[in-house]
Amino acid sequence: MKIKKKVEDKEIVLIDKPKGPTSFDMVSRLRRKLGIRKIGHAGTLDPLASGLLILGVGKGTKKLADLIKLPKTYEAEILLGVSTDTGDLEGKVLKEQEIETLDIKEVKRVIKGLVGKLLLKVPAYSAIKVKGERLYKIAREGRTVDLPEKEMEVTKAVFKSCLKSEKHYVLKVVLDVKSGTYVRSLAEEIGRRLSVPATLKNLKRTKIGKFNLKDAEKIS
Repeated sequence: MKIKKKVEDKEIVLIDKPKGPTSFDMVSRLRRKLGIRKIGHAGTLDPLASGLLILGVGKGTKKLADLIKLPKTYEAEILLGVSTDTGDLEGKVLKEQEIETLDIKEVKRVIKGLVGKLLLKVPAYSAIKVKGERLYKIAREGRTVDLPEKEMEVTKAVFKSCLKSEKHYVLKVVLDVKSGTYVRSLAEEIGRRLSVPATLKNLKRTKIGKFNLKDAEKIS
C-alpha cells in the first residue's frame, strides 16, 4: 500500500529516516506526497543518524511539543581513537590515536557508569543558542565560543560489543535517555573516561516513548 494511503488520515506519522537527509527533508517529502503544508517533526535526527522520526500532520502538529519531551532509545556505534569538531564523522578530525589494546572490562564499567544525570558540554554543531545565536551557525562561520554545559540523563546503558577496527575500536551500545540528551556528547564522555579520543560513528533511534521503529514507514 502506498504511503499516502497509509498516513493521509493520521495526525501522527512514524517515519523511518535513512542516513543522509535532514529531519526537515523528511517533512518536505511528506508534504509533497500528501499535498499538506502543515507538517512538523518531534525531535531532530542528525543527517548521519537514522531511525524513528515522529511527524505531526495537520492538527497533529499541536501534539509535537509534548512528544518532543518523551524519552528515547538509541543504538550507537562509537569510534574510539578519533575525535572530531562535530562529535561525529561529518566533522574535521581533531585528534587521532592508535589503540593497540583496550580493557573490555573497563569499557563495560564506563558504560554502566553513564547511568544517571550528567552535566556535559553540548556539541559545537547543535541548535543550542549562545547570546542569541545558534551554535551550528557560529561553528560554520569558523568562530569559536565556550560551549555551554547541559544536564543530560541516561536511564539505561547496555554494552553490546567492542571490536578492533584497524587502528581503532568500534564500541556498540544501546542507550535509553531523557529528552535533551546528545548522544554525541555521551560518545565524547565515554572517550574521556577511557582516556582516548572518541566520536559517534553511527546512530539509530529505535524508540520514542511508546512509539517503536518497527511500526514506522519508509518514504522516498
